[in-house]
Amino acid sequence: CNLHLPGSSTCVFCRKNDDCPNKYGEKKTKEKWNLTVHYYCLLMSSGIWQRGKEEEGVYGFLIEDIRKEVNRASKLKCCVCKKNGASIGCVAPRCKRSYHFPCGLQRECIFQFTGNFASFCWNHRPVQIITSNNYRESLPCTICLEFIEPIPSYNILRSPCCKNAWFHRDCLQVQAINAGVFFFRCTICSNSDIFQKEMLRMGIHIPEKDASWELEENAYQELLQHHERCDVRRCRCKEGRDYNAPDSKWEIKRCQCCGSSGTHLACSSLRSWEQNWECLECRGIIYNSGEFQKAKKHVLPNSNNVGITDCLLEESSPKLPRQSPGSQSKDLLRQGSKFRRNVSTLLIELGFQIKKKTKRLYINKANIWTSALDAFRNRNFNPSYAIEVAYVIENDNFGSEHPGSKQEFLSLLMQHLENSSLFEGSLSKNLSLNSQALKENLYYEAGKMLAISLVHGGPSPGFFSKTLFNCLVYGPENTQPILDDVSDFDVAQIIIRINTATTVADLKSVINECYNYLELIGCLRLITTLSDKYMLVKDILVYHVIQRVQAPFESFKQGLKTLGVLEKIQAYPEAFCSILCHKPESLSAKILSDLFTVHTLPDVKALGFWNSYLQAVEDGKSTTTMEDILIFATGCSSIPPAGFKPTPSIECLPVDFPVGNKCNNCLAIPVTNTYKEFQENMDFTIRNTLKLEKEESSHYIGH
Repeated sequence: CNLHLPGSSTCVFCRKNDDCPNKYGEKKTKEKWNLTVHYYCLLMSSGIWQRGKEEEGVYGFLIEDIRKEVNRASKLKCCVCKKNGASIGCVAPRCKRSYHFPCGLQRECIFQFTGNFASFCWNHRPVQIITSNNYRESLPCTICLEFIEPIPSYNILRSPCCKNAWFHRDCLQVQAINAGVFFFRCTICSNSDIFQKEMLRMGIHIPEKDASWELEENAYQELLQHHERCDVRRCRCKEGRDYNAPDSKWEIKRCQCCGSSGTHLACSSLRSWEQNWECLECRGIIYNSGEFQKAKKHVLPNSNNVGITDCLLEESSPKLPRQSPGSQSKDLLRQGSKFRRNVSTLLIELGFQIKKKTKRLYINKANIWTSALDAFRNRNFNPSYAIEVAYVIENDNFGSEHPGSKQEFLSLLMQHLENSSLFEGSLSKNLSLNSQALKENLYYEAGKMLAISLVHGGPSPGFFSKTLFNCLVYGPENTQPILDDVSDFDVAQIIIRINTATTVADLKSVINECYNYLELIGCLRLITTLSDKYMLVKDILVYHVIQRVQAPFESFKQGLKTLGVLEKIQAYPEAFCSILCHKPESLSAKILSDLFTVHTLPDVKALGFWNSYLQAVEDGKSTTTMEDILIFATGCSSIPPAGFKPTPSIECLPVDFPVGNKCNNCLAIPVTNTYKEFQENMDFTIRNTLKLEKEESSHYIGH
């Protein structure tokens, strides 16, 4: 037939030129026939099957058969995008829905890559039904370890063999593609038969191939090499970090958890090689793992929770299960290595852009926001220049100025941003809709300030909601907000009332009461069954949290591109999530002791008093806190992700009271005769200095 086919780079079935093997299968072009096709689009089409050998046509599908199928589909309209060419139909009896493969993915259809290669629309797809839900708390996805609500839905699946094993669909699909049929199994009990059968039923594609790591040449070569280097912040070995002398204090001990970091015994005060040691990263994971379990995430139920019985499969033309063609991207399997990359290393890499040329910023601490805006908007300001801060006093006729701390300035600026009207929410914040701020381009400036703070050694915000973070990394169209993202009390109450409706009559009653609001935001929909409430709630959430603030988001996103920060976040989301969505870990006596180095010839007694003082503060026997000490010395309440520059240091001076030099991150501690006198002087000075500074600036924070 003289069928007009799309261009050679466009799939003849879905009419998309996207080349995304993990979503659509390998994209194959046959220039001889001016034909391009996605493997999954071809495999799932309802009116075609393999009649040729593997090397014939496209994956064994003959060219004339493909043309006939394209011709057949050209008469069918997609029920999602309303365009012709819908080659895939739901196999449920009497269901007449047809759709393109990408459109089916968008509407959460299920495609079974086994047997007759059946497809199910969103109303007739198979579901996982559990008799009772005893899980009141969130549970971790056993692949990515992110906490999820243990309720079966399209995006959340449960293992058929281990009742406490839950997964994200996307995590399962990535693992299946990389593991292949021979290695894809339950992460808890390693069952493959029952596990794979259920995952195939729920639409997970398991290619018949060896695992990607088995195919990689010399994949395990690094396992034959031992890590022999001291990686602690202060290596005391005069011979260098790579020096290793067995049976001595300069023998290198590897981290017992990851084995990829090491320390000289003496550098970590280890008495023998048998003593256990963990690196800072592993120690943080071990000690903080309990905190993640405390933060329960409240996710609205999905319409999939309604008990829908599995539909009978309608017989269709047989298609042979095949080996997934081509080499799959190994980056998906190796995403773990991106996570293991320390975020400080990533920020230091970005810091290589900073030039030696210095730009001085004149900052009024009493009005940090306005002076920062003026400085960053100055036409001579370049974010890649090194920043030097000079503090000025408002209405000072003499024009006096004194050197300021760059890290203190950035820390104060981040505090202002967190409490500004540009964001809404209590702890985890989303962007707000502030028309005046939008008019003044303040969302762009906020993104720019965040990027500059990260690259120039300032603190990270730590207040992003997971929804805002996911929008930045994966795009708003791939992000589903949750009820916790809604800070407007009235809107939250509407969502809760809709979600808790128990009958269709109750649901329609709530909708009638909220009719004007739903009409205003474009979320009115025909209600026929109780399960329609879930889609209505989803629409409201998407509008209120994402669509409503689309203009601020795009502006903020552009600002965050400063110095390539957004691109780095998108390349290493797991690493950056730890500093953008979570506050830094609490300081301890050990952390501060390791952080400060002895700058001058030490006074042994004073250093002893210093260590005792840190322990007293940690034990609550002092009026100050660990954060107070760090602010007094550096201007920051936490250690910046990129570390301090210069490194914080201690001087022992014959002074009565401690002195904090925030420009040099230097703390001068007093030399006293007794510890009691030492502690009283430290407490008095730190407490009153910070109190005075807070009183001077608190009036302006948030304005």
